[in-house]
Amino acid sequence: MLHEILLSLSGNPSPLLRTDNPSDAFPLVSPSERELLASVAHLSDLHIKLQSHVAQIVSVGHASTICRATATAIKSVHLTAFRRKVREVEEGILRRDPDLVGAYNIVPLTAVVSEFSGWTRRMEWLWGIVQFILTGNKGNGCRGAQLIDRLRTELQTGYLDIEQTALSLISAAEAAWLKQVSAWILYGRLPSFGGEDFFIQKAKDAVEGYVIEPTLLPTFVSESAASSMLFIGRSLNYVREKSSTESGLQGLDNLSPHLKELSALTYPLEPASLSRAITTIRIGLSRSTLQKLLPLSRVIDTLRFLRDFFLLGRGEFAMALTQQADAKLRSRWKRADNLAYEKREGLGAFAVKEGEVMAVLAKTWASMGLMQGQHADEDQDLELARELLHLQLTKSKPDAPLSLGYGPSQQIPRTLATTPFRNLLFSVPVVLTMEIPSPLDMFLSPSDLQTYSIANPYLLSIRRAHIHLTDLWKITSLRKHHPAPPGPPAGSTRSGKAKVRLLRDRFRVRSNVMRSTWVTANAALFFLAETESYLQTEVVAVLWDGFHAWMTAHEERVRPRPPSSEAVPKVTTTAPLEGTCDNGTEDVWLAQSTSALRISARSRGEHPAVPTPACRRHHDPQSLATAHACYLAVLSHRLLLTSTPWTDSLFGLLVNIDHLVALVQRLQGIWTSMDLEADAGVVDAFIDLENEEADVKAALQEVERKVKGGVEEAIAALRTMEADTGFADDIDRVSRNVASADPGEDGVYDAQGQYIPERAGGVERLLMKLEFGGWFTGSGAEAIGLGNETY
Repeated sequence: MLHEILLSLSGNPSPLLRTDNPSDAFPLVSPSERELLASVAHLSDLHIKLQSHVAQIVSVGHASTICRATATAIKSVHLTAFRRKVREVEEGILRRDPDLVGAYNIVPLTAVVSEFSGWTRRMEWLWGIVQFILTGNKGNGCRGAQLIDRLRTELQTGYLDIEQTALSLISAAEAAWLKQVSAWILYGRLPSFGGEDFFIQKAKDAVEGYVIEPTLLPTFVSESAASSMLFIGRSLNYVREKSSTESGLQGLDNLSPHLKELSALTYPLEPASLSRAITTIRIGLSRSTLQKLLPLSRVIDTLRFLRDFFLLGRGEFAMALTQQADAKLRSRWKRADNLAYEKREGLGAFAVKEGEVMAVLAKTWASMGLMQGQHADEDQDLELARELLHLQLTKSKPDAPLSLGYGPSQQIPRTLATTPFRNLLFSVPVVLTMEIPSPLDMFLSPSDLQTYSIANPYLLSIRRAHIHLTDLWKITSLRKHHPAPPGPPAGSTRSGKAKVRLLRDRFRVRSNVMRSTWVTANAALFFLAETESYLQTEVVAVLWDGFHAWMTAHEERVRPRPPSSEAVPKVTTTAPLEGTCDNGTEDVWLAQSTSALRISARSRGEHPAVPTPACRRHHDPQSLATAHACYLAVLSHRLLLTSTPWTDSLFGLLVNIDHLVALVQRLQGIWTSMDLEADAGVVDAFIDLENEEADVKAALQEVERKVKGGVEEAIAALRTMEADTGFADDIDRVSRNVASADPGEDGVYDAQGQYIPERAGGVERLLMKLEFGGWFTGSGAEAIGLGNETY
């Protein structure tokens, strides 16, 4: 019987222990012994099932290499240990071990069963893990990340034997996972087997290349570490492509430092240690290879280029583009007026086409070249803009709101508004886009460019309305007598005096008609001017200056030393700082920690020169990409692009301003025709000028009312934002997610050298400026006639 028990525990089915009907049980076994044999039978059954299912996972082949490695560890470590325990019990019986064999060579069944009492809970737990590998979560199949998360959770059961078993399986699972990671971060290659279980996948969209699949990422891996791994693999793929055509690129050799970093990791993997190793590998790759492909100077030039053209840093670009677009629209409608009435098939026949939009942009570059004069060929940004920037037709609204974020899932809980500002330039949806040249795509993503493409029509629409309103004051005949009444001696005669009175009466009547229009236009112009000034000077310029200072902080940004009553010893440095060039200037690509230098200087009683932030951090492309994404998130928020009530009210106001300008220009044309008819006898029999003048006047009064209401609605939206504490809290949340701010800094970088956005703008500052316009308040409106028709 003992022989049968040991064979059954070794994994061989035994009819003695597997009789389901109690009446068929072995007749010499007492009820108490039968209960002991039931526990042995349960343990034997678990062993047999584990053997068969583990063999199925290993031999047939699970889709996940991590699951296969875990199953192999169960088979080679724990099941082997159980069989070793069976042999040890058998050897003890044969040696007549007193712990197992009693008097008269009797072997108590309780002694044999007690030897395996500690294995029941462990084997049951292993069986649960094997079932999880086979079925997965909710029966959808097990992924490597799910298994690792499950094993890490099992460490908290409170049983020491389960904890030790889970630790051994975690070591096997995470070792297999780290091998996949090593292939990616050392060679830039996805796993050849089980690649569908790796958290980095090839994107369906060829533009992105590779993306992170969050469901395949273990929870102990931080988002920053995952994005760093993605960046390293992308960079190695790019280096591999460039190394065949360019010499001097050595991104795939000298891997021994990186291998040492990975081999120094212990299991289970600590998130901090893993992130530190990945960061070290990323910085090492940047120092050795990526600085040759993407120097910091090129990054700064590219960001300045985006600032100049997408954020309207170059004002002549917005002016030239607006003028050329208006000229194109006028020519389209002029040709439409020349067509016979029966040939007009509706407004769709006169919509701007793709080729015409591209021609407008080409004329814009030519116009800007003329502004530069003889030095136009020296403007490298203009030549680069001709090559990279494109105007193209698109949908009036994006397919989905663009979320603001700077990591795999670190997002501000607000999205950019989908207000169609892109429709205002050509009356059809048009956006300014840019081709991202290589290797700029290492830090500039399509989502970043989409943010620029949303901010550009927003800022351009405000500038365009400002230009149109300003152009009204250039119509001389609307502001004063033009041409002036005849003077002496022609104006002194009887007929001359009658003509003078006629011209003065005509101008007085028209001046009274235009008075309300000028008041409304002036109010709208003030609103646009102050809003544009706030957005450009207090938001865009301030944030750009802070971001640019962070990138070039090695020039003059040195932390000031607190005052002390003691005499400060002379600053001495016996050797150049690490990360400096031959001429003494810092190289942000080679900057390293100078803590050792500070310690040695302090031990000699000296106060070493405080290194600049550039010497304390390394601006690798991923750090730049993360900082740039944060910069764009804060910029979009401070530009008020995340407030739909504001953007909708502003869009309605801009549409009404366009209507107001069009009606004023139409009224001026009618008055010119009436003057020709009255003074020169030029009569157009197909136009009833008096009725058309009355219609335009009525429409002009209605549009004035809408413009006034639009200004009030926009200011009300600003007041709502000012009262919304959550609107300002989002910016603080961005800063907290980027890094913990150092109170001693001024907002450009923190103690770790990470970018912290400047505290730019503030809705209350814009409202304070707008309050100086008395016409925005009720008393001011009544005083100057904005609220009624008395003047």
